[in-house]
Amino acid sequence: MDAAAPPNDDIAKMLRDSLRGFLEAHWAAGDGKERPAPDDISAIWRKLIGQGVAALGSGPDEGGLREILVVMEELGRAVCPAPMWSAALANLALSGTRADAAVELLEKLHAGTAVAAFSFGARDPDVGAGSIRIDGSCATGVLRFVEAAGATHLLVAVDASHLALVQLDASGIVLTPTRAMGAWGLCEVRLNSAPLTLLPLEAANLDDLRLKAQVALLGRAHGAARRAFELAVDYAKERHQFGQPIAKFQAIQHKLADGLIALEGVSLILDHAARLHDIGDRNWRYFVDCAVAFGGDALRRVSLETQHTFGAIGYAEEHEAARHFKRVHLDTVALGGAPEARRRLASYLLDRGGAPLPQYDLGPAGNELRERVRRWLDQNWSGDRKARFDEQSFKEREFDADFARDIGKTGWIGLGWPKEFGGQGRSPLEQIAFMETMEQSEAPRIGASIQANALMMFGTPAQQQKYLPEILRGEAMHGMGYSEPQAGSDLAALRTSAVRDGEHWVINGQKIWTTTWWGKYMFLAARTDRNANPPHAGISMFIIPMNAQGITIRPAGTMYDGTFANIFYDDVRIPLDNIVGEVNGGWKVLTGALAFERGLVGGGIVLKVAHAFEQLRRHVMAAEGDRPPPAQDPVVRDKMATLACEIEVGRQLMMRCAELAADGVTPPEYGAISKVYSGELMERFGEAALDILGMRAAISEQMPGAIDNGRFERNLRHSLMWVISIGTNEIQRSLIAQRGLGLPR
Repeated sequence: MDAAAPPNDDIAKMLRDSLRGFLEAHWAAGDGKERPAPDDISAIWRKLIGQGVAALGSGPDEGGLREILVVMEELGRAVCPAPMWSAALANLALSGTRADAAVELLEKLHAGTAVAAFSFGARDPDVGAGSIRIDGSCATGVLRFVEAAGATHLLVAVDASHLALVQLDASGIVLTPTRAMGAWGLCEVRLNSAPLTLLPLEAANLDDLRLKAQVALLGRAHGAARRAFELAVDYAKERHQFGQPIAKFQAIQHKLADGLIALEGVSLILDHAARLHDIGDRNWRYFVDCAVAFGGDALRRVSLETQHTFGAIGYAEEHEAARHFKRVHLDTVALGGAPEARRRLASYLLDRGGAPLPQYDLGPAGNELRERVRRWLDQNWSGDRKARFDEQSFKEREFDADFARDIGKTGWIGLGWPKEFGGQGRSPLEQIAFMETMEQSEAPRIGASIQANALMMFGTPAQQQKYLPEILRGEAMHGMGYSEPQAGSDLAALRTSAVRDGEHWVINGQKIWTTTWWGKYMFLAARTDRNANPPHAGISMFIIPMNAQGITIRPAGTMYDGTFANIFYDDVRIPLDNIVGEVNGGWKVLTGALAFERGLVGGGIVLKVAHAFEQLRRHVMAAEGDRPPPAQDPVVRDKMATLACEIEVGRQLMMRCAELAADGVTPPEYGAISKVYSGELMERFGEAALDILGMRAAISEQMPGAIDNGRFERNLRHSLMWVISIGTNEIQRSLIAQRGLGLPR
């Protein structure tokens, strides 16, 4: 995507805050009105015009699609049917048009003396939307699903270059209110030789206009879904069952955590699409389709789960949530909804040679680093060297010591480290550029990010001087000795002990599922106070040289053809200064390091999926013998489009984590959102790849006929690790609910 200065976030925030306060003061969202009176709608619209919203979209100085999106979200949140959608479309369609009738209409719309309704007619992907036939200066036909309450004028798409303007008080027009999803607000418009004026679309493209219309509608649906979700969160904290608030039930917590993940995804991808439109980025259309394809399904799912949380109270008509449910469903079905967006995405990705997933603009420094790393990898990780590595089994490819030392010479292992520790102090966006390029080149893993971060945060100067340079040079890998037979996600229950004996710590216990068991060191959690209350207050962190006496390693194969090990520590003696942080202060070290890693791991996973998607796309477009390519199968096309929009949401969560990290530290709950979403996306991708490619994709590496040396089936098996390691996704959902939504433990 083209680099450009983003719209001012402060302006969007001020607009949002101003509108929210205004609507809270002037429009009662929860007043129980199923069918607001036309006079009430006209009154609130006149007040909103006074706030300047009627001119949004009419020129560069009046605000763009992003500002329109903000207004629509707040209207959805407030259950306010003010005719903003049609006003915005009129501005976007007619601004720049020199026709006198168009100029006059816009002047009246901005002054509040006219109110427009809008219909795409036969250009609406929904065949039920109706159409009109033009005979000279008159129109005949039926238009449905029109938001025409209180409107004075109707704009109808006639063809790719014209709109028809109809005055609704003219003869030959009948408006019939339509109840849809149990709500009032739409109309059927019948025209019988109704007089019209043709307006040229001199500066607008009708297909683009329809995409902008979908952004606005999805924004309104998002506002409605978000408001109902927030009400459900508050209700869960207050509603008691079985002697406690239902917000303490894990089923409710995880349901609401999933809702927050989906809402964050919709919010980010919508805002990104609108930003790209406003800066003139050529990929804005693709991201609108991604937003609609993802958001259409996600918001309806959130809306349903919100109602489940409310229980019976939620489907009482006087409850505000009922109106939000209706709004979400009406706005996400309109203009073809998610299915139509997926069809457009499939065409973009698969037709006429197809197009790859867009490359993100990571800023001047990130873009430059991405190219520099790519050139380095072309010279140092290609040809015979990479081929020999690829020919090894997955188990043998877990680490390449020579490559680690080579890349250690570049300093890139410490890309994001502060300069005082020998790092380069690069931004999170530059770190993403590096991770992305390494993944696309299928380069081996390097570094020890969790351990390095813990040492920089909690290590002594002597520890930092000893261990950090080894990591930076690619000479040392550190494993993580956390999990035990009775302490997996519940690390506070660990039993491995560390007892001081003179000038040494003596370690006894067992660690399981340790992946980097072959590293030079183990970053190990052990109990130094058996009587601590709470239990996590008695844990300390240690660095264990893996050549120390008393260590027994029993490797085992993993389901994804890698290895982990059970490791037994029997009277292992280490120096006193091998403790990281304070005695009994290990919980802070452990959780701080994990929180840092979760902020990165979700991004790393989604970059893996994005790379694998490109390989899958190549196979899908290829013909096999006399069979047509899978890309011609409607089911395959739909699956590919679904995966693409889900990948973009994952990349948006990654970018949000980077943005938060640039401002300080990514909150644990946001890192967890990215990790949960991306890990489960990797699972879904693996399952979809098997469905699309069939049994050949199930053949494992080094077997005759294996596709891409077993890439797709191995990725599926490997995905299970990512939803379990660094805290299972179930634990992460509890963290999201408790830290992100304030639900009780």
